[in-house]
Amino acid sequence: MVNFIEAQKPLLSRLMKMAGLRPIEVELEPGTTMHVWAPKHHVGKKGTTVSPLEPTAADAKKKKSPESRPNVVLIHGFAAEGNVTWQFNFGVLVSRYNLYIPDLMFFGKSTTASADRSPDFQAECVAGALARLGVARCDVVGFSYGGMVAFKLAEARPELVRSLCVSGSVVAMTDAVNRETMERLGAGSSAELLMPDTLKGLKALLSVSMYKKMWFPDRFYKDYLKVMFTSRKERMELLQGLITSNMDAKIPVFQQKIMLLWGEEDKIFNIELAKKMKEQLGDNCFLYGIRKAGHLLHVERPCAYNRQLQRWFAYVNSTAAGDQAS
Repeated sequence: MVNFIEAQKPLLSRLMKMAGLRPIEVELEPGTTMHVWAPKHHVGKKGTTVSPLEPTAADAKKKKSPESRPNVVLIHGFAAEGNVTWQFNFGVLVSRYNLYIPDLMFFGKSTTASADRSPDFQAECVAGALARLGVARCDVVGFSYGGMVAFKLAEARPELVRSLCVSGSVVAMTDAVNRETMERLGAGSSAELLMPDTLKGLKALLSVSMYKKMWFPDRFYKDYLKVMFTSRKERMELLQGLITSNMDAKIPVFQQKIMLLWGEEDKIFNIELAKKMKEQLGDNCFLYGIRKAGHLLHVERPCAYNRQLQRWFAYVNSTAAGDQAS
């Protein structure tokens, strides 16, 4: 019997290839490989694998490449890999920007032999893959878990990350934030909420993730469970690696401009939390709420989300141009 969710992936891959993206396997070190959807100019005659021992196609083309567009990196959340997460958003960006969509470790085809499960390690892997692809400067978009990775990336690599746009996320998942969130949602733990293994659990997750109550047949939920929640042991460990003690939590001083793009009806990380985070992050942080949208705002209201994303990048690029002129 055909799995409807799995059957969607070849079509989605075809659409991404038609848009000019290609899947690339970036070997960061022996045992650690990150899968990235990247602009097709990175793919050379040797195929789609980038080895740490070989120069990249980008390196070879730097002197003559017409690719002078800004680089944009989209980092997915916890429920699905990159191409599935951003399927309603990449199309409006790919014609104006060099677009990179990595799969974090234990999502899609990205794997590692490392025992490190922290968001810092995920950020390190993203930075390593971008370096292998010749990306020296980029704007980063992060959703949910990907937002936490994006914050870590911006903190650790300010010379790489020019700006951040984050949705439905926090700088750090502290004991207090995790406890308050789980109590409010009626979940025993983040693993129970984010790694469901029953139809009831998956329906509960989608219910709190979306503003609109949408009906799907049970067949859809069964297919989704089979395809999207693989590497369960490792992902459980990723969730454990997220929690930071309140005593250790500190708000970094970010050099980048930051946009918090939020669903006003987000039940997981509500907009009041976003407002508090904006105050903590200072004058370089902006907040924009999208009406009638929940945690999955980029899926529920993709047109509104994409418009704001494009406006944000227009602002970032115009500000950068002004800085260079002065």
